[in-house]
Amino acid sequence: MGNEASWQETITPGRFAGRTVIVTGAGSGIGLATALRVAKEGGRVVAADISKERLDDLVAAHPDLDLVPVAGDISTEETVAAVVTAADGRVDALANVAGIMDNFAPVHEVDDAIWERVFRINVTALMRLTRAVVPLMLEAGAGSVVNVTSEAGIRGSAAGAAYTASKHAVVGLTKNSTVMYGPKGLRFNAVAPGATITNIVADWGSQLAAERLGPLMGANIPAPASAAQLAASITFLLSDDGTNVNGAILASDGGWSAL
Repeated sequence: MGNEASWQETITPGRFAGRTVIVTGAGSGIGLATALRVAKEGGRVVAADISKERLDDLVAAHPDLDLVPVAGDISTEETVAAVVTAADGRVDALANVAGIMDNFAPVHEVDDAIWERVFRINVTALMRLTRAVVPLMLEAGAGSVVNVTSEAGIRGSAAGAAYTASKHAVVGLTKNSTVMYGPKGLRFNAVAPGATITNIVADWGSQLAAERLGPLMGANIPAPASAAQLAASITFLLSDDGTNVNGAILASDGGWSAL
């Protein structure tokens, strides 16, 4: 389960032809893999990331793909506006991938700085960008949004209080948006990754968390997936292949959530 050794990414030519897709966190990890998958399948990708250097490297490495880099802090209205401007009046799909981890602290050990930073990136930034692009989708009468939540969005034993609460919030935003906009032709789904090979750092900043969660996680987590495996799940929901899927929280975790 979750082992990438027996799986190879297969590009579906033209699946995103003529489509403009925004991908956040596109400079590394799952966001990078998603941006590349969409672009290789014919999409125009507005690639947003905090790191201009990573985006420059992405574009330089793939001059044949339609990648439009936007560097900046996606939790600010300035960067959100820049992303929407780069989309040039059309957004067919949005992948809210950017996110940060906490230090596994339980609620009595959480400090305000970590709580506020985790929520700013994982929830507020996602909300602001979605808020900015939904009017374009409503005008078009169609659109697909995929939010990246986490195993921590469907269970309480995968992270600390801040990250767990933030990813549960992502699930709530996804479901509420499905109800609100489904009749208007928009689809909202979420993917919940399990262990994935990315550059997101998770530090055990709490002895209580290490004692309590360590045994639970060590015994149960399947082998880590590659970022490309997560991109396969995300792009399925972003594309018309997900035509009848709305409001789903898709666990892409090698079966972890079934345990």
